[in-house]
Amino acid sequence: MPEDSFDGRNPTSHERMTGLPWDASYHEGPAPWDFGGPQPAVVRAAPRFTGTVLDAGCGSGENALHLASRGLQVLGVDVAETALEIARRKARERNLEAEFKTADALHLERLQLRFDTVLDCGLFHAFDADERVAYVKSLEAVTRGTLYILCFREGENAGPHPVKREALTKPFGAGWRVKTIEEERVRTGFHDENGAPAWFATIEREPSDE
Repeated sequence: MPEDSFDGRNPTSHERMTGLPWDASYHEGPAPWDFGGPQPAVVRAAPRFTGTVLDAGCGSGENALHLASRGLQVLGVDVAETALEIARRKARERNLEAEFKTADALHLERLQLRFDTVLDCGLFHAFDADERVAYVKSLEAVTRGTLYILCFREGENAGPHPVKREALTKPFGAGWRVKTIEEERVRTGFHDENGAPAWFATIEREPSDE
Protein backbone atom coordinates (compact mmCIF):
# COMPACT_ATOMS: atom_id res chain seq x y z
CA MET A 1 0.00 0.00 0.00
CA PRO A 2 1.59 3.33 -1.02
CA GLU A 3 2.28 5.65 1.87
CA ASP A 4 0.15 8.43 0.36
CA SER A 5 -2.88 6.14 0.75
CA PHE A 6 -2.52 6.88 4.47
CA ASP A 7 -2.13 10.65 4.01
CA GLY A 8 1.57 10.52 4.82
CA ARG A 9 1.06 9.12 8.34
CA ASN A 10 2.09 5.76 9.71
CA PRO A 11 -0.75 3.25 9.28
CA THR A 12 -2.32 1.88 12.45
CA SER A 13 -2.22 -1.79 13.35
CA HIS A 14 -5.76 -2.22 12.00
CA GLU A 15 -4.80 -0.60 8.71
CA ARG A 16 -1.72 -2.78 8.42
CA MET A 17 -3.87 -5.86 9.09
CA THR A 18 -6.46 -4.97 6.42
CA GLY A 19 -4.07 -3.27 4.00
CA LEU A 20 -6.56 -0.40 3.67
CA PRO A 21 -6.75 3.08 5.17
CA TRP A 22 -9.69 3.92 7.44
CA ASP A 23 -11.14 6.11 4.71
CA ALA A 24 -11.79 3.04 2.53
CA SER A 25 -14.47 1.92 5.00
CA TYR A 26 -16.70 4.73 3.73
CA HIS A 27 -16.24 4.30 -0.01
CA GLU A 28 -19.00 1.79 -0.70
CA GLY A 29 -21.92 2.68 1.54
CA PRO A 30 -21.99 2.95 5.33
CA ALA A 31 -19.02 1.74 7.33
CA PRO A 32 -19.57 -1.52 9.27
CA TRP A 33 -19.96 0.39 12.54
CA ASP A 34 -22.56 2.82 11.16
CA PHE A 35 -26.15 1.84 11.93
CA GLY A 36 -27.85 5.19 11.25
CA GLY A 37 -27.83 6.96 14.60
CA PRO A 38 -25.86 7.87 17.72
CA GLN A 39 -24.83 5.09 20.06
CA PRO A 40 -27.52 4.50 22.71
CA ALA A 41 -24.82 4.45 25.39
CA VAL A 42 -23.65 7.90 24.29
CA VAL A 43 -27.23 9.20 24.25
CA ARG A 44 -27.72 8.00 27.82
CA ALA A 45 -24.43 9.55 28.97
CA ALA A 46 -24.88 12.83 27.08
CA PRO A 47 -26.50 14.72 29.99
CA ARG A 48 -23.19 14.30 31.85
CA PHE A 49 -21.18 15.95 29.05
CA THR A 50 -20.19 19.53 29.81
CA GLY A 51 -18.38 22.43 28.20
CA THR A 52 -16.40 21.96 25.02
CA VAL A 53 -16.44 18.44 23.57
CA LEU A 54 -13.97 16.53 21.39
CA ASP A 55 -15.23 13.43 19.58
CA ALA A 56 -12.04 11.51 18.76
CA GLY A 57 -12.57 9.20 15.79
CA CYS A 58 -15.96 10.73 15.05
CA GLY A 59 -16.59 8.83 11.81
CA SER A 60 -19.69 10.07 10.00
CA GLY A 61 -20.65 12.25 12.93
CA GLU A 62 -23.77 10.74 14.51
CA ASN A 63 -22.52 11.01 18.10
CA ALA A 64 -21.05 14.48 17.60
CA LEU A 65 -24.26 15.72 16.02
CA HIS A 66 -26.37 14.33 18.84
CA LEU A 67 -24.20 16.21 21.32
CA ALA A 68 -24.43 19.36 19.21
CA SER A 69 -28.22 19.02 19.22
CA ARG A 70 -28.03 19.35 23.01
CA GLY A 71 -26.31 22.72 22.67
CA LEU A 72 -22.75 21.55 23.28
CA GLN A 73 -19.80 22.99 21.36
CA VAL A 74 -18.40 19.94 19.55
CA LEU A 75 -15.35 19.23 17.43
CA GLY A 76 -15.25 15.86 15.70
CA VAL A 77 -11.93 14.61 14.36
CA ASP A 78 -11.01 11.63 12.21
CA VAL A 79 -8.39 10.55 9.67
CA ALA A 80 -11.11 9.48 7.22
CA GLU A 81 -11.88 12.53 5.09
CA THR A 82 -14.81 10.79 3.38
CA ALA A 83 -16.43 10.27 6.78
CA LEU A 84 -15.86 13.92 7.66
CA GLU A 85 -17.50 15.04 4.42
CA ILE A 86 -20.53 12.91 5.31
CA ALA A 87 -20.61 14.40 8.81
CA ARG A 88 -20.44 17.96 7.47
CA ARG A 89 -23.29 17.23 5.08
CA LYS A 90 -25.42 15.84 7.91
CA ALA A 91 -24.72 18.94 9.99
CA ARG A 92 -25.92 21.18 7.16
CA GLU A 93 -29.00 19.06 6.51
CA ARG A 94 -29.94 19.02 10.20
CA ASN A 95 -29.05 22.68 10.73
CA LEU A 96 -26.67 21.80 13.55
CA GLU A 97 -23.48 23.59 14.49
CA ALA A 98 -20.60 21.15 14.84
CA GLU A 99 -17.09 21.35 13.46
CA PHE A 100 -15.38 18.40 11.78
CA LYS A 101 -11.67 18.36 11.15
CA THR A 102 -9.02 15.94 9.88
CA ALA A 103 -6.72 14.92 12.72
CA ASP A 104 -4.67 11.90 13.78
CA ALA A 105 -5.86 10.56 17.16
CA LEU A 106 -2.28 9.55 17.95
CA HIS A 107 -1.20 13.19 17.61
CA LEU A 108 -4.04 15.22 19.12
CA GLU A 109 -1.51 17.69 20.52
CA ARG A 110 -1.41 19.16 17.02
CA LEU A 111 -4.90 20.57 17.60
CA GLN A 112 -3.42 22.89 20.24
CA LEU A 113 -6.77 22.84 22.02
CA ARG A 114 -8.10 21.47 25.32
CA PHE A 115 -11.57 20.14 25.98
CA ASP A 116 -13.80 19.74 29.02
CA THR A 117 -15.18 16.43 27.71
CA VAL A 118 -13.63 13.94 25.31
CA LEU A 119 -15.53 11.06 23.72
CA ASP A 120 -13.97 7.94 22.22
CA CYS A 121 -16.64 5.74 20.69
CA GLY A 122 -15.11 2.71 19.03
CA LEU A 123 -11.55 3.95 18.59
CA PHE A 124 -9.66 2.60 21.61
CA HIS A 125 -10.35 -1.02 20.71
CA ALA A 126 -8.94 -0.52 17.20
CA PHE A 127 -5.43 0.16 18.57
CA ASP A 128 -2.90 -2.43 19.66
CA ALA A 129 -1.21 -2.27 23.07
CA ASP A 130 1.64 0.02 21.97
CA GLU A 131 -0.73 2.33 20.12
CA ARG A 132 -2.94 2.61 23.19
CA VAL A 133 -0.02 3.94 25.22
CA ALA A 134 0.67 6.54 22.52
CA TYR A 135 -3.04 7.32 22.26
CA VAL A 136 -3.39 8.01 25.98
CA LYS A 137 -0.35 10.28 25.78
CA SER A 138 -2.09 12.07 22.90
CA LEU A 139 -5.29 12.39 24.95
CA GLU A 140 -3.34 14.01 27.79
CA ALA A 141 -2.66 16.98 25.55
CA VAL A 142 -6.34 17.71 24.90
CA THR A 143 -8.28 16.51 27.96
CA ARG A 144 -8.81 18.82 30.91
CA GLY A 145 -11.96 17.19 32.26
CA THR A 146 -13.58 13.82 31.63
CA LEU A 147 -12.89 11.16 29.01
CA TYR A 148 -15.60 8.67 28.05
CA ILE A 149 -14.63 5.48 26.20
CA LEU A 150 -17.07 3.04 24.60
CA CYS A 151 -15.27 -0.04 23.28
CA PHE A 152 -15.89 -3.69 22.50
CA ARG A 153 -15.39 -6.21 25.29
CA GLU A 154 -15.23 -9.98 25.22
CA GLY A 155 -18.49 -11.90 25.34
CA GLU A 156 -21.09 -13.66 23.24
CA ASN A 157 -21.39 -12.17 19.74
CA ALA A 158 -18.39 -9.93 20.43
CA GLY A 159 -17.20 -7.36 17.96
CA PRO A 160 -13.71 -7.24 16.44
CA HIS A 161 -10.76 -6.35 18.68
CA PRO A 162 -12.53 -6.98 22.03
CA VAL A 163 -10.78 -5.41 25.02
CA LYS A 164 -10.23 -7.00 28.42
CA ARG A 165 -10.98 -4.79 31.40
CA GLU A 166 -7.34 -4.69 32.51
CA ALA A 167 -6.23 -3.75 28.99
CA LEU A 168 -8.61 -0.80 29.11
CA THR A 169 -7.26 0.54 32.38
CA LYS A 170 -3.56 -0.28 31.93
CA PRO A 171 -2.53 2.70 29.75
CA PHE A 172 -4.02 5.23 32.18
CA GLY A 173 -1.42 5.99 34.82
CA ALA A 174 -0.42 9.16 36.63
CA GLY A 175 -2.62 12.12 35.78
CA TRP A 176 -5.73 10.01 35.23
CA ARG A 177 -8.37 8.51 37.50
CA VAL A 178 -10.52 5.66 36.23
CA LYS A 179 -13.84 6.53 37.87
CA THR A 180 -16.15 3.81 36.54
CA ILE A 181 -16.20 0.99 34.01
CA GLU A 182 -19.67 -0.30 33.19
CA GLU A 183 -20.90 -3.11 30.99
CA GLU A 184 -22.68 -1.71 27.93
CA ARG A 185 -23.63 -2.57 24.36
CA VAL A 186 -22.39 -1.16 21.05
CA ARG A 187 -24.71 -0.96 18.06
CA THR A 188 -23.15 -1.78 14.67
CA GLY A 189 -24.25 -2.43 11.14
CA PHE A 190 -23.55 -6.15 11.44
CA HIS A 191 -25.11 -6.91 14.85
CA ASP A 192 -28.83 -6.99 15.63
CA GLU A 193 -30.52 -4.27 17.68
CA ASN A 194 -28.96 -5.69 20.85
CA GLY A 195 -25.50 -4.83 19.58
CA ALA A 196 -22.23 -6.25 20.86
CA PRO A 197 -20.86 -6.42 24.42
CA ALA A 198 -18.95 -3.30 25.37
CA TRP A 199 -17.30 -1.35 28.15
CA PHE A 200 -18.27 2.22 28.95
CA ALA A 201 -15.49 3.87 30.92
CA THR A 202 -15.54 7.24 32.68
CA ILE A 203 -11.98 8.45 33.20
CA GLU A 204 -11.12 11.79 34.78
CA ARG A 205 -8.08 13.92 34.15
CA GLU A 206 -6.48 14.86 37.45
CA PRO A 207 -5.55 18.53 37.93
CA SER A 208 -1.90 19.31 37.30
CA ASP A 209 0.30 21.47 39.50
CA GLU A 210 0.74 23.99 36.71
